[in-house]
Amino acid sequence: MPKKGALQAVQSTIGFFRVLDLDPKALPRTRPLYRRLVELVEGGIARGDVPAGYRLPPERDLAKALRVSRATVVSAYRELESRGLVRGYVGRGTFVSAKPDAGSAPFAWRGKIAASALQATDTAIRDLVRAASDPALMSLAAGEPALDCFPTEAFHRAMNDVLAKDAATAWRHGSTEGLPRFRAALAERFGGEPEHILVIAGAQQGLDLLTRCLVDRGDAVILDRPGYLGAIQTFRNAGARLVGWDIARADVDELEELLLRYRPKLIYTNPTHHNPTGVTLPIRARRELLELAARYRVPIVEDDTYRELALESVPPPSLFKLDEARNVVIRINSFSKMLAPGLRLGWISAVKPIVEQLALIKQQIDPHTQNLSQLVVCELVQRGVFDRHLVTLKAEHRRRRDAMVQALRHQVPAGTLRFAVPDGGMYLWCQLPSRIRARAVQERAARDSVIVVTGEPFYVDQGGAHQLRICYTSQPSERAPRAAQILARAIAAAERDANDAPLARLV
Repeated sequence: MPKKGALQAVQSTIGFFRVLDLDPKALPRTRPLYRRLVELVEGGIARGDVPAGYRLPPERDLAKALRVSRATVVSAYRELESRGLVRGYVGRGTFVSAKPDAGSAPFAWRGKIAASALQATDTAIRDLVRAASDPALMSLAAGEPALDCFPTEAFHRAMNDVLAKDAATAWRHGSTEGLPRFRAALAERFGGEPEHILVIAGAQQGLDLLTRCLVDRGDAVILDRPGYLGAIQTFRNAGARLVGWDIARADVDELEELLLRYRPKLIYTNPTHHNPTGVTLPIRARRELLELAARYRVPIVEDDTYRELALESVPPPSLFKLDEARNVVIRINSFSKMLAPGLRLGWISAVKPIVEQLALIKQQIDPHTQNLSQLVVCELVQRGVFDRHLVTLKAEHRRRRDAMVQALRHQVPAGTLRFAVPDGGMYLWCQLPSRIRARAVQERAARDSVIVVTGEPFYVDQGGAHQLRICYTSQPSERAPRAAQILARAIAAAERDANDAPLARLV
């Protein structure tokens, strides 16, 4: 009786012949024979008979079944790989990677993409940004501040002054860590020391740099559940094992259990006006979190991008500020939520060895962040324009929040869309009844050009199927009734579809 491995190999080869409709005895004995084998496999891939991910038979087994030399099969597989149609992995085998391109390219481009890059399949961020940039859509999905509050005239004046007085600095190369003047302004306004600051092109770049710096494949990372989808994607693409901690409950005992069980490489959290829930971690929980991180020697990455957007009471001090003695916190911040996402300007605050290492990584993909943006925003901060803008921005955000809350309460039946009114940030985190799926609501609303995001991308595991995140800051107050009306219709339609589904199955 053949061994299990040999039996599987035989079955794999037989299955391969079956999907290609190939009789091994009828294989033409042309020269070179490997080209005919390439044509047969390529044809099967093009037709879809051999789908992406299909494991081809081992070279030795296929050669034996076809009664050809192994070198013939090896040559065929190498030719298929050079065409981008298959990919071989040492110890695992050869797998179909792509269909032939329809154009004139001599190979399938998708088959040439690095295996690590193919892991990046989640389009959530790209979809949110695309929808936000489309004027034909009313996007309540991407997190954008009230852009009509942007201090355009002050920005123009600052830019003109910079170009008149310091154009050479604006146009030449700059320091990878950031311009010294800008780092000093950031330290004075937001805390820390200039030499402990790295200027970045937005918080998302900062997350990518920190992941490259701190996370190896297989490392555990604890992060908020639900949490920022950009962080989830970044850590997941790096091959990290993601572990969720319920930030709304903020059970520090639960967090300690997770630290003991998984021994994580880092903790990522957004403790102030949290994205997506809007909750703010109380001061006691912050101190306990810092104590745990120090005891178990786990660094904390604090996403502090919403701190300045408090609408009611002043939030507790940041973890970074509370961490004066331990030096376990790395802070990420960005002007995307305080000024405009189009600036692509942010910073990381950390101990000097981490800043130096991050700069070494950053220089490989981004030698320095745009000088002109740094100089102009530096002027806005130092002239007091930035702080005056925040006062105006928060007043407008409060109006937009209240208008959206009132419109939803008026348009949507009580109990159908539950949410807490946040005291800062940008979002309403909404809970639907279990009978209504958020994706169905999203699809219905999109038909009327209103874009919302479901809760699923914010979870590291299964979750969010009945939750929606609504950004109340991105649209003027006068649009809130229309948006709420469309959402109410979408919810009602999704509920009808759910109620009709069992009847359809019976029929």
